[in-house]
Amino acid sequence: MKLHLKRWGLLSMTALIAASLAACGAKTAGSGDKPAASAASNSTKPVKLRIVWWGSQTRHDATLKALDAYTKKHPNVTFEPEFSGFDGYADKLATQAAAKNAPDIIQMDPVWLSEYAGRNQLADLSQGINVADVDKSLVDSGKYKDKLYAVPLGNNAIGEIFNKNAVDKLGIQGPANGWTWDQYFQFGKDAKAKLEKDKYALQDNTKDYTFYASYQISQGKGYPVTADGKFNFDKETWLKFVNKYAELRKEGVVPPADITATDKESDAQMDLMNNGSILARQGFAALFPGFEGVKPGVYSMVTLPKGAQSAGFLKPSMFWSISSDSKYVEESKKFIDWFINDQEAADILTTTRGIPVSKKMLDYLTPKLTAADKLQIDLIKNVATDAQAFNPGAKGWSNYTAKDYPDIAQKVMFGKLTPEAGYDELVKKAKEYQ
Repeated sequence: MKLHLKRWGLLSMTALIAASLAACGAKTAGSGDKPAASAASNSTKPVKLRIVWWGSQTRHDATLKALDAYTKKHPNVTFEPEFSGFDGYADKLATQAAAKNAPDIIQMDPVWLSEYAGRNQLADLSQGINVADVDKSLVDSGKYKDKLYAVPLGNNAIGEIFNKNAVDKLGIQGPANGWTWDQYFQFGKDAKAKLEKDKYALQDNTKDYTFYASYQISQGKGYPVTADGKFNFDKETWLKFVNKYAELRKEGVVPPADITATDKESDAQMDLMNNGSILARQGFAALFPGFEGVKPGVYSMVTLPKGAQSAGFLKPSMFWSISSDSKYVEESKKFIDWFINDQEAADILTTTRGIPVSKKMLDYLTPKLTAADKLQIDLIKNVATDAQAFNPGAKGWSNYTAKDYPDIAQKVMFGKLTPEAGYDELVKKAKEYQ
């Protein structure tokens, strides 16, 4: 298959873990008792599907191979793939959707779902895709106002990824499941004491909304933006957080602001952990195959540090959605059905988008899973024991959390705003969304 490649720059907790680990798939009413093949067009007319996703090179390679395999089965269907790292992905997709030029098949993040579905930019997937072997709570995570607009592709958990080989060589106490914030910061200081001058222990998370949200919920203060769209940044907690990272920056535990600004998560060269600048960073289990692909056997994962409460949560790793402007909705559904339910697809994709959502595919793959794959499962297990409720993102706030917060926090990181002035800017900007 000739592919035109265009790159551009990126629950019930018990039920969720049961879907991937206890294998208790449940049928869902009205959305999948019949396979897509019975609903999709059987036409042999040539169809070219635009498809977009973000991820690491490992995910890119596996997905391209899967597209190739699908075309061999369905010669009339070819693909025009667009893929990138996460940086810039959301902005590009939003621009395309607003211009009614979004790709047919879209890799969708759970926190954006209500925005796109609420603007009628996604097709209804309630019929035509077989989700009978996917846990109901996971299927429901792709719904908006009782209609299915997104099909989950994997189970996921947030944690801390770190260079285990490098930490072992330093001879210090490394990250461990159940560790505390005090232990996290002490690990950074202990590591820095043994590292070279231009090497750093921790990622500077000042401008990372997801990491700050995890920190705030671990302090018992709830999410900074609540699921129903209320501004809930706790001033004392936020100031403590950014001041702590300012202290770590001064001590060289985290990189200088100009180095942090170059970081591109999961990129083989620009990711600060992949290029050896830092030892540890926040990340999702579904990202782990990308890191493993760059440096096999080097990395490991543990839960995020905890405060008065846990900091971790479980979530769908990502979704496939279909643009409401697509001319090929039925062919797109047929592809998604194959993607989550076919053994050949499972063999190609393995865990590059998280632990497979189909019970049958997980059972089929389990004997073939690598040690790195099992680390993803272990993280999900460990997070699930005391996981926080997942906040899928409040409708109307996606630009605030994805752009406004990082912009303001980065000004604090570079010393262009004091932490107090930065907080005032967060409050002022939030009024535009309330």
